[in-house]
Amino acid sequence: MARAFNPHYRLPQKLRWLLGAASFLLPVLLWCAVSYLPFVWHPQIKITDPGGVSYFEADMRTDRATFELEKSNMTAQHLAMPQGIAANPVYLPAPHEVVRAFYTAFTTPPAQADDPWLHQSLWHSVKLVFYAFFISSIIGVPLGILSGTSPVISRLTEPFVEFFRYLPAPAFGALMVAILGIYDGPKIAIIVIGTLFQQILIIANTTRKLDVGLMEAALTLGASRRRLLTRVVVPGILPDLYRDQRILLGWAWTYLIVAELIGTSSGITWFITQQARYQHFDNVYAAIIMIGLIGLGIDLLLAWLGHRLFPWDKSR
Repeated sequence: MARAFNPHYRLPQKLRWLLGAASFLLPVLLWCAVSYLPFVWHPQIKITDPGGVSYFEADMRTDRATFELEKSNMTAQHLAMPQGIAANPVYLPAPHEVVRAFYTAFTTPPAQADDPWLHQSLWHSVKLVFYAFFISSIIGVPLGILSGTSPVISRLTEPFVEFFRYLPAPAFGALMVAILGIYDGPKIAIIVIGTLFQQILIIANTTRKLDVGLMEAALTLGASRRRLLTRVVVPGILPDLYRDQRILLGWAWTYLIVAELIGTSSGITWFITQQARYQHFDNVYAAIIMIGLIGLGIDLLLAWLGHRLFPWDKSR
């Protein structure tokens, strides 16, 4: 039992798979219990027959207390009793409704002929994330490595970066629209602002963890600063740098939702807000889960690629 709390204990492969599956299965079982077991949590009544209640309509949802009050009123007035079944609020659809939405969201045409289909919105969002993360990495990776190796560059950049990373990226939305227009420019800029400064600090910290002995040995052998950087530092931190980038890519997806709220109406966030506006919450859940699946799929692909690129890395 004590081994279960040892962070360096490596679980058997079969147990790792079982626990990984359970991490998905348990939330789904909880969702099923809340959705299909009325005694767990069904705070509303879905009207099947309005009876004598004038403002009740079929398929309307109302609170239990209101329903019971109207039943009492109808009994006192000798009118037809309303009928209904226990239900959850409309914002919590059952799992089977969300699964159905996965299919119908891709096959149902958009409400307006010129609106994008779901797959087009998804692809647009994927491109935004990768364009923004590419720009962020072009700046953040070299600057982070240089900050991690040079005290001068570190002192010159990190105090400002430490300050700037606390500024919320969405606060720059109106400014970015004014500068870059209403199309994809401000969205990419928001994601870059949200990830770049974290990226610099994380990579600088990763660089500082490189074994000092390697650098001292290279300097003793006469390596120039350029060769020290390109032949010792960068190869030495590559596995950790790759892992950092995988984590930071997840942050880019987080900022995507905020970024797509500004400018033109496009992307998966626009689809979600449109569906929520018409209370199609099954489509909202389906779209959110799609984002999670795409992000997880990309991360698993990168993890698989990392195993092949860095077979000597035993820290994973």
